[in-house]
Parts: sequence; structure tokens; C-alpha cells
Amino acid sequence: MKLKKEKKEKEREERGENPQNASKEKWMKIFKEFEPKKENIISILQCIQAEEKFNYIPEEAVHALADYLHIAPSKVYGVISFYTMFSVIPRGKYIVRVCASAPCHIMGSTTVVEALKEILGIELGETTEDNLFTLESSSCLGLCDGAPAMMINDEVFRDLTGERVKEILEGKYHE
Repeated sequence: MKLKKEKKEKEREERGENPQNASKEKWMKIFKEFEPKKENIISILQCIQAEEKFNYIPEEAVHALADYLHIAPSKVYGVISFYTMFSVIPRGKYIVRVCASAPCHIMGSTTVVEALKEILGIELGETTEDNLFTLESSSCLGLCDGAPAMMINDEVFRDLTGERVKEILEGKYHE
């Protein structure tokens, strides 16, 4: 049991997490920007995730937020698991979300996903070894008029082809 705990602590260090005070202070600073009301949970979670090196919400942040809002951690996890934009798993610098809605599927999102998988060398739900890209599927991005579509972080890309996906990703690698 002790070895598992030590391994988990080492993994956190490798991800850049400091389970001590630095992260907690950062979260408390975010919390102070919002009243401790349940209706602020999504905005607070967005801020926490944006501040984390690997684009996710650490377990310690979930518990700190639950304490701040005076709710059970399970309520925070409920919100995180409901919205695909949130993650409790470390992810890459660039989150690539491909729309999997019916219109995007009909217009070729499967080809887009296959191109992304080939170019990045990962499957859906995985992150590249260099922690640069995470590939995800989204049930709908609300971009039906530009299907097939994807987002890289907050940037929208419409009317995609395999070749266009390659051009876009090469641009992101060289930023």
C-alpha cells in the first residue's frame, strides 16, 4: 500500500503538481474571485482547469472547491463528469475535440478522426507522448453549418478534410 502512495506522489511530481501549498494558494486565489455559491461551480472549474499545467482538474482541487462551496466532493465530480470540457486526467497543451454529431458524421468526421489518429499516433481519449495534443470526441460542437468540424482548445475549424487537418496540426506544432 505504501508503494502505491509513493508511486502516486512521484507521478504527481512528474506532472508538475505540488500537493503542498502552492496549488492550494492558486485555487484559493481563484475562489476569491467568486462568491461561495453553487451556481459559480462551472466558472470556478473552468478557471482551475485553465491554470493547471496539464489542462485538468486535480483531485485536491475538487476537494478544496467542495469545501469552499460547502458541498460534497461528489457534487463537484458530478459537474465535471457531465461536461466534456472538464477532465480529471492530465491532458495535452492542445485539446483537439472532433464533433461526432449526425451532421458531422454524414459530412465526414470519421475521416477527420482517422487523419488525426494517424498524424498524432494516438487514439481517441489519449495524449501524445510529448504532452502536446489530446484527442477527444464531442457529441456536438454546435457547428453543423461547417461540418465536419473540430476545435483545438477554443479555436474552431470547419469544413475539414484529412489534408486540412494535417495543415492545421503542423501549424500548432510550430507555434
